Amino acid sequence: MNSMSMKHIVYTIYAMTVVMALAFTLPSCHRNNNAEGNLEFSADTVMFDTVFTTITSSTRTFTVRNTTGSPVEVDIVLAGGKQSYYSVNVDGVAGTEFRNVEIPAHDSLFVFVKVNINPTDQDLPYLVTDSVMFYQKDRTQSVQLVAFGQDAHFIIPDHTGGSLHYNIVAHEHEHVHWTNDKPWVIYGWAVVDSLGKLTIDPGTQVYVHSGGGIWVYRYGNIHINGTLDEPVTITGDRLESFFANDYAQWNSLWINEGSEDNLIENAIISNSSYGIHLEALEEFTGNKTVINNSVIHNNQVMGVRAEGAVLEMNNCQVSNNGKYSLALMVGDFTLNHVTVANYFTQSSRSTPAVAVTNNFDKAVSDGNQAYMVTYLGDANATFNNCIIYGPLLSEFGTGTKEGAALNYTLRNCIVKKDSLNNEHFINCSNANPKFIATYGQNYNIEETSPAIDAGMEGLGITTDILGRPRNGIPDIGAYEYYPIPEEKR
Repeated sequence: MNSMSMKHIVYTIYAMTVVMALAFTLPSCHRNNNAEGNLEFSADTVMFDTVFTTITSSTRTFTVRNTTGSPVEVDIVLAGGKQSYYSVNVDGVAGTEFRNVEIPAHDSLFVFVKVNINPTDQDLPYLVTDSVMFYQKDRTQSVQLVAFGQDAHFIIPDHTGGSLHYNIVAHEHEHVHWTNDKPWVIYGWAVVDSLGKLTIDPGTQVYVHSGGGIWVYRYGNIHINGTLDEPVTITGDRLESFFANDYAQWNSLWINEGSEDNLIENAIISNSSYGIHLEALEEFTGNKTVINNSVIHNNQVMGVRAEGAVLEMNNCQVSNNGKYSLALMVGDFTLNHVTVANYFTQSSRSTPAVAVTNNFDKAVSDGNQAYMVTYLGDANATFNNCIIYGPLLSEFGTGTKEGAALNYTLRNCIVKKDSLNNEHFINCSNANPKFIATYGQNYNIEETSPAIDAGMEGLGITTDILGRPRNGIPDIGAYEYYPIPEEKR
């Protein structure tokens, strides 16, 4: 990365930190709430950073400090109990549960943690994780335990910019392939530098640790080449069922303005803050990001956030996001056969599933302080054969400011909106699309759905998100109607 790139990357990290800080004021189910308690820990995550090649035992230590002027009584529990690969020793005493442990005022205790795993055991997960829980009557805190089980490709930060840590995985003029021979595990940010390119092969599994993500820096490029049978998955690294509903495990797939088109094909992106974040840092290049046959769901804030971008989506499902599923702000946006279904239940939601605006706010810095600036630009959005639905009275919204144009057209769409009586909605309906199961996020349509044979022809999209032929007049949404086989009823 040259000096100019480094200058921009550090500045952008700082600006992004401000934006993320604002975003995380939203309600979250994230499990680790150390900052809220009166106990301070020397580490919120204890990592055993050896890639194990033999049966291995290793010990790490962390301290727990009582920050108050009075003694604190706490119960300390190894969450995995006797079945855990970890063992714990608290101030010289071994066990899995320690009741009524007293920490004197302004004093500390030591916790020793040991892991013993056999990485040749193919039943092991690629990461062996657990937590040490600290229970008081009015709060719960935790320290995560992470060890490498089965072998994986690990991306470990080796650069720091602002408060973010990153590793440049594709340098300038370098084309890097991530293969599917074993999982990829990211700590911090995996950065594709200017004029670098990252290609992710079919069937590749990518797991991102808390706060991290993939960052395609300006003029960089990414191709995610999943297939129907071998999709690419990008999700958080906490695989225990306890964390299945933790929708803020990692940050985002963040893509800046490209030197060529970016492609995301047959991907499943989940359990992040912003699933995909498209953002032009300095200029609008006109190059686009194309997302085909992909599922973006279970994200704490937004599914797709696009600012000053060109986006094309075909045969995609965007669902169960805490704020907007799609926030399309300044740029050119074309969506064909996209199902947007937002039935997020972890917190109340007042924002529509889809918003299109000709402006957005962005954090900038003058070197001394950060502040928000509003950017204006034309927004052009076209939705063809899409479903936009959820529990709110209106799931489609727009925002406009003087000084830029806002143009949007929806053709042959099902849209949950109080009124469709204007020139923007052509052959549209607000009828219930009759999904199979919103609770289970099965957005196939029932045999009585008004979406059947209601789409417009001529889009050139001959199959649905599951690779099934679109027969005759296409159905609206990502899923073509097919009867459920008798054995699956």
